[in-house]
Amino acid sequence: MDTTAIDFYRGVGGELPARLPEPRAAGGGGNDRIDLRFLLGIFRRRLGLFTGVLCGSVALGALVTAVQPRTYVAHADVTLNSRVETIAPTSTNDRTVDQPLPNDSYVDTQVALVTSADNMNAVIDRLGLARDPRFTAGATPQQARLAAIEYVRKHINVQRIGSTFGVGIAFESRNANEAANVANAFAEQFTRGALDAKRGEAHQTSALIAGRLDQLRSQALADSAAVDNYRFAHNLLSTNQGTLTEQEISSYNQELAQARAEAAEDAARLDAARRQLAGSGNGSGVGGGSVGETVASPAIAALRGQQATAAGELAALQARYGALHPDVIKARATLKALDDQVSAETHRVIAGLEAKAHASQQRLASLSGSLDQSRGALAVSNSAKAGLQDLEKRAETSNGLYESYLNRYKELSAREGTEQADAQMLHPASVPILPDSPHVLINLILSLALGVGVGIAAAFLAELNYTGVTTGDDIEERLGVRYLGTIPSLQSVMPRNSDRNPAAELINNPRSAFAEAFRSLRASIAMNTTNARVIAITSALPDEGKTTTSICLARSMAASGDRVLLIDCDLRRQGVSRFLPTQEGRPGLLEVLRSTASLEDTLVIDPATGLSILPVAADSADAHELLTGDEMDRLLENARQHFDAIIIDTAPVLPIADTRLVLGKADASVFVVRWRKTPDNALRSALRLLPGNRVQLAGVALTRVDMRKQARFGYGEDAFYQSYRQYYS
Repeated sequence: MDTTAIDFYRGVGGELPARLPEPRAAGGGGNDRIDLRFLLGIFRRRLGLFTGVLCGSVALGALVTAVQPRTYVAHADVTLNSRVETIAPTSTNDRTVDQPLPNDSYVDTQVALVTSADNMNAVIDRLGLARDPRFTAGATPQQARLAAIEYVRKHINVQRIGSTFGVGIAFESRNANEAANVANAFAEQFTRGALDAKRGEAHQTSALIAGRLDQLRSQALADSAAVDNYRFAHNLLSTNQGTLTEQEISSYNQELAQARAEAAEDAARLDAARRQLAGSGNGSGVGGGSVGETVASPAIAALRGQQATAAGELAALQARYGALHPDVIKARATLKALDDQVSAETHRVIAGLEAKAHASQQRLASLSGSLDQSRGALAVSNSAKAGLQDLEKRAETSNGLYESYLNRYKELSAREGTEQADAQMLHPASVPILPDSPHVLINLILSLALGVGVGIAAAFLAELNYTGVTTGDDIEERLGVRYLGTIPSLQSVMPRNSDRNPAAELINNPRSAFAEAFRSLRASIAMNTTNARVIAITSALPDEGKTTTSICLARSMAASGDRVLLIDCDLRRQGVSRFLPTQEGRPGLLEVLRSTASLEDTLVIDPATGLSILPVAADSADAHELLTGDEMDRLLENARQHFDAIIIDTAPVLPIADTRLVLGKADASVFVVRWRKTPDNALRSALRLLPGNRVQLAGVALTRVDMRKQARFGYGEDAFYQSYRQYYS
């Protein structure tokens, strides 16, 4: 037999070249590095989905922005007085000083006070929000007020401005004027309202203290009077040196000591005088004159002078006249009279000493009795002092409290009218012109970001859930079978004005990419099979391009000079037979199998290529037995003798069970898979149904591939189509 195109691709001697390594099974181990081109390929494959999700997200964002209500935010700023000047002097200072700077806790407290219950109610009353129809509809006045309070609390925002003493008050409302009015009302209430409240509190405090002063004054006077009455009742009158009893005891002690000394002195003088008198002998006048106490007596001194004169005269008379002279006797009588007078005077002095000593003793006894009485009175006074001290403490406390309130009242009176606000308006709120919400730019950015994220997630999720076949790598890695080639779709490789009939384009444009794809498929079949004369074209499911591939492959081989027979074995669809002109009553495949017609009589010759076609004229009940029986074997054996190659267009494997038997009669079987349509599970199921020991699978070919998109979906040989497409011009 002459060398055919299939033999040419096999090489000299008809032997196959060395086989390619068996493709690894799907899910087998591979390079575990992150393939950026693969990820980019996924993104490019799902660019439409990504774009749709992105556009939908942006459209949704625009719709949400359009339907969102417009809200306005007005800002009012107040500043806390960092130094409050003390105008009126206080009890702790008598000159003007500045208070220290407030700390952070003070500022935070003031921020919280802005929205206090009192300020909230004052603002609501000032603006009449409790009478607003939004809150009064079907509600009691109390419910309307509560609703207004909740509305204001929900939309007011008070914050400290950075680390300064400024407080920012912001209010959000759908009405710009309301937003500005409420913000300014809170600011004014916090400044002027707080000042009015401070003045009112000061006035109220002054009134309370004034009323309390009268009570404290009466109490202080009553306690002081109780102390005086107690002193008088218990004889606890005192001076700076102590109580009168204590002073009296002190005086008695001094007088008693003096009286005791005087009594002792008088007793000593009396005793001395008595001893002197007793020592002078019988109390004579001469002896009496020797008593010491008489020395100080002028009478005794005079008598002693007279006594000396008389004694001198008596001595002179006795010397002159003798003892019995009358003048002597008279002089002796005179001297004796003087002695008697001295003795009597001495006794009177001693009697005076006795009287004085007795008086001293009585005075000493009297002072001792008085001292004892005073000491008894002091003991009683000391026991009464406990009650006095209690009364004095009460009086002191009352007086101190009264003085404290009096000083406080004076301070408040001095400060009245000089109160200063704790804060002042810094920037009043102006009516906002532009709404604060919705934020068009932010919404656009968020919708774009959301669209990008969801789009990428949707793209990868769709890719993960995608079960179609896209590239040769998918066939070999996921399905574990040989990849034979790509059959492009006409729209992706042919000009717009070209014929849309694949079989016609194959002949009309033999140098096109479409025609080259079938030459490549023919070469792949030859390289992957041994002596394959009968080639069966099948698919897992209908509408995968099986019949078109069979016709185009047969015409391509016939156009190269081979004698090729194309047999239509798809009894249900009869795709090859529909390709031929209608000829009523013409016999076909079944008639040949029944031997009611010869092969030569049933063949239809393609005038453009000389291709011989054996159509199916009609279906019958015994068609399946004829197609899978010995009759089909005899037909193929007869055809081998007259043709270089026999192409069988079979029915899909999954819906038609007889197809598996027909494939067993071929030298090689080719599965066609529609690009990005046929699920890989369907192809796996079809391959699983094939008897491995009877069906020779050459490989799988992709059909209806969009070459313009294929470059984005992988990086096999089809990825470079744009680089070599000029060869098909």
